[in-house]
Amino acid sequence: MPKNKGKGGKNRKRGKNEADDEKRELVFKEDGQEYAQVLRMLGNGRCEAMCIDGTKRLCHIRGKMHKKVWIAAGDIILVGLRDYQDDKADVILKYMPDEARLLKAYGELPENTRLNEGIAGGMDEEDDGGGDDYIEFEDEDIDKI
Repeated sequence: MPKNKGKGGKNRKRGKNEADDEKRELVFKEDGQEYAQVLRMLGNGRCEAMCIDGTKRLCHIRGKMHKKVWIAAGDIILVGLRDYQDDKADVILKYMPDEARLLKAYGELPENTRLNEGIAGGMDEEDDGGGDDYIEFEDEDIDKI
């Protein structure tokens, strides 16, 4: 039997994300980059995102972020545009929820952009005023069956 020479298994690799808790500097877009909101995850390190310029692009998650930074639908990301393919882009950075709120406050994101908390909050407000979500059946309907 070969001797195990590694430092541990996959559980050891999972515990490396603790350094992300500290505050990092807010990164703004440069030329050749654009802000985008993830519409849906496609798998295989790709996602579909709606860029702020109004174009829907297929985005590739770079290897440095793959399996380390988890991206979900509704997240605000920074993508690098490709000059040879306009319908594809590369994910450079995922903004944390507080960073996305700051971008919106600075005017970098348009006002109609709904952040993660805004999507969940909007659903709750609609549910409160919507009325009943269930259907009542009368006893007569049951007897006819």
